[in-house]
Amino acid sequence: MPTPLPEHSWFGPTALEPVPEPPEGTQEFSRLWQAFMTARLTLGLVLVVLQAALYVSGSAQSRTLIAICLAYFLGTLATRRFVRPRRLGQAFNRAWGVLIGLDIAVFSGLQWLQGNNLNYTPLFALPVLLASVLGSLRLALGTAAGISMLLLLGTYGLHREAPGEAASAFVQAALAGAGYLLIALLANQLASRLASEGQRARLSQLAATVQRQVNELVIESLPDGVLIVDAQGLVRAANPAARLLLGSPHRPLRAAMFDLKSSPAWQTLLHLTRMSMGTGRAQQAEVTIHHAGSGPRRVLVRTSLAAPQGIAQDSLCVLFLQDQRELEARLRTEKLASMGRLSTAVAHEIRNPLAAIAQANALLDEELSDPRQKKLTAMVSQNAKRLERIVDDILNVSRVRGNDPALLTQHIHLHEQVYRIASDWAHQSGRLAQLHIQVDAEALSVRFDADHLRQILVNLLENAQRYASKRVGGIQVLSVRREQAARVTVWSDGAPMDASVQRHLFEPFFSSESRSSGLGLYISRELCERHGATLAYHRSTQEVAGLATEGNAFSITLPLTDSTLPNDNTEAPWQTSLY
Repeated sequence: MPTPLPEHSWFGPTALEPVPEPPEGTQEFSRLWQAFMTARLTLGLVLVVLQAALYVSGSAQSRTLIAICLAYFLGTLATRRFVRPRRLGQAFNRAWGVLIGLDIAVFSGLQWLQGNNLNYTPLFALPVLLASVLGSLRLALGTAAGISMLLLLGTYGLHREAPGEAASAFVQAALAGAGYLLIALLANQLASRLASEGQRARLSQLAATVQRQVNELVIESLPDGVLIVDAQGLVRAANPAARLLLGSPHRPLRAAMFDLKSSPAWQTLLHLTRMSMGTGRAQQAEVTIHHAGSGPRRVLVRTSLAAPQGIAQDSLCVLFLQDQRELEARLRTEKLASMGRLSTAVAHEIRNPLAAIAQANALLDEELSDPRQKKLTAMVSQNAKRLERIVDDILNVSRVRGNDPALLTQHIHLHEQVYRIASDWAHQSGRLAQLHIQVDAEALSVRFDADHLRQILVNLLENAQRYASKRVGGIQVLSVRREQAARVTVWSDGAPMDASVQRHLFEPFFSSESRSSGLGLYISRELCERHGATLAYHRSTQEVAGLATEGNAFSITLPLTDSTLPNDNTEAPWQTSLY
């Protein structure tokens, strides 16, 4: 059986039922069976009452007729209670004998014992209909032919007793037999037609149910939000993308139905809904959804009116929500992707003149003796090398390479490098009072390139500075050992990231800042992976000014070398804490 539809369906109440079982188990067939059994039971009761009335009035003195009618009534009652609804099949069988054969035998006995006082011939229509509807055409015609033969045999007995009345009785029996044959044919054809229509209807129900479920799944998986809102502002249905856009990070939407009037951040959506219903036309606008304690979301909203679900029902308004930030990010990705290809080509072209500049500077340095001029050539040499490494990084990232065996041969003192990089950044950026550095005193050796580690940490610190507060300890750098790995964390007390930003955090060319290229975190993660490390984002709690404060954390997890550097339990040559 197909999966049941959700309680709050996108398409409102439905009359579609699950695919039925085989015909013998359908409700329609069971109701038809019970109708025939009720008709037989009612007929048996009528026959019992009729024979009892005739016996009491003195019109008939045979108790046998009363016994036959009572036995028929009790047998029909037992059949209705204990016999399971089933088809009669193609030929005469046991079920035919219990249902139809019993009727024919009882009606024939009543007709023979009653004589000419009463005519029970019309009652034979019931077993003919039973055979036509519950059996096959062959069984129905065979039953009608058998009843016709019994009627003709009855006229033979009348011919021996009253030859003058035999002709009319024979004609009457022949006409009744022909009528039963026609009833059997027509009833079977009508029953077959209805069964065929029912089968088609069940197949149509199956197709409609499958299509409905497919539509439900498609709407649930749409990247854009979809809302169905009534005239009172009650949201009848909302897909996960819409709940993500409407809810705040601190209170996600979980209720199946909710009211747009319940939150001030949704008032613009309610206004668009009422405007669309009032004018009868689709509306489109860019709105801002801003919950307290979280950043604003810019959403493009389009409305469309849906037909009423039933008589005297209000119209529904369908709202399509599209996150403008993701749309802009996709457009920026397409634009910057071509720029990325161009930058790769430019980087290739820069390498040759850069090598010439470095070589010419080295030759010039050999000819100079003035300390001030040699200081200048040293600056040129230093910046040329840095530029060369940047070009190499751009080329390496553009190739999206995996682990580089050459990089894994370089060993660094992790805690010492982290402390120096963070301290240099704090002095250069003027964040000395805001930054708190905490590293273990244990000397720890890892395989990582020092310049790459500097590039990663500076990138993470610049991001933290952008969103952190000005409090002392608002930015923290922690370097600790975690069992068989080392972890470096850059933490800031900034507001939680929106889920739409967090999903694309490490994608190239994605940024919530319009002036950012969106390459910083992507390059940082690629550099980490090339060294066998991982870079991840999570929310964590740190102590700031004596208070536990939740903030954003980027953690680098690095594998340790085979053996750490020796620890002589002496103090490290750097401070373990710096404000």
